[in-house]
Amino acid sequence: MPPVQFHILESLSPADLAAQARAGLLQAAATVSPKFLYDALGSRLFDAITALDEYGLTRAEAMIFASAGALIARETRARIGRPFDLVDLGAGDCAKAAQLIPLLRPMRYLALDIAVEHLQPALQRLRHAHPELPLLGIGTDFSARLQLPPTLCPGPALVFYPGSSIGNFDPQAALRLLVQARELAAGGALLIGVDLLKEKAELEAAYDDALGVTAAFNLNLLRHLNRLVGSDFDPRQWRHLARWNDKAGRIEMHLRARQALVVRWPGGERHFAADEGIHTENAYKWTLPAFAELLRDAGWRQPRPWCDERKGFAVVLAN
Repeated sequence: MPPVQFHILESLSPADLAAQARAGLLQAAATVSPKFLYDALGSRLFDAITALDEYGLTRAEAMIFASAGALIARETRARIGRPFDLVDLGAGDCAKAAQLIPLLRPMRYLALDIAVEHLQPALQRLRHAHPELPLLGIGTDFSARLQLPPTLCPGPALVFYPGSSIGNFDPQAALRLLVQARELAAGGALLIGVDLLKEKAELEAAYDDALGVTAAFNLNLLRHLNRLVGSDFDPRQWRHLARWNDKAGRIEMHLRARQALVVRWPGGERHFAADEGIHTENAYKWTLPAFAELLRDAGWRQPRPWCDERKGFAVVLAN
């Protein structure tokens, strides 16, 4: 049984992350990367969000893989045409890849995530299920740059990006990531999840649910910043806001100050006026033709979508 290997590609130290967070807070319009939403509690809250009636995305994707997983795997293998690595972006608990590994039969599994501490137990569990499959955990912030040393991934590879995280990138950043994914695949393929355009009311409800779980998820960011930056945010002084930006084609999540206040941290501070916000996340929504065009612009060919029954979510294969 080969051991699980781990590689850290760049510094992900708390000091580096804190510097990134402080820089965002000091922008003219304060903004914080959505990656800071996912501390330990944030990750558990997001898991709860996926079970909400209003948030059907995760269930739609699971239905696609349950009904079409074998077909997707067969077409993937046929398109690549030779043994390949499976590269899982934002692997987390590796659960989605674990369902596809028996169907895809990759040479190796490479799990990429910014939080290596979460990858370690997930890959150990995967090791018991697939004792002969070489497993690599790779600590990297691929939202900044998706690139692996050729020694780690010589190609070809299936780049696997499930969920709807591509929607966190604006169109130009999404294009850059998809170009980098094509370079990484080295003649392989891409299997990606994309949330599709829906009615405004449905989209806003998915990001502002009746139970307030998404609000708690967003507000928990402030607790994370307090630990990371040493700031003195009081979540009670803030409210969650989710709104559809029709011009940009995206849901925006913000935290809005309930009153004028000052947030301080060692060596710095930020004054917020009443109702001034911190922009915490974007979630772009795509039509299938527009997303296919984005893939083609990035150099991918023959995009083939599988959709849920409501046509609200798609899993797209391209090579």
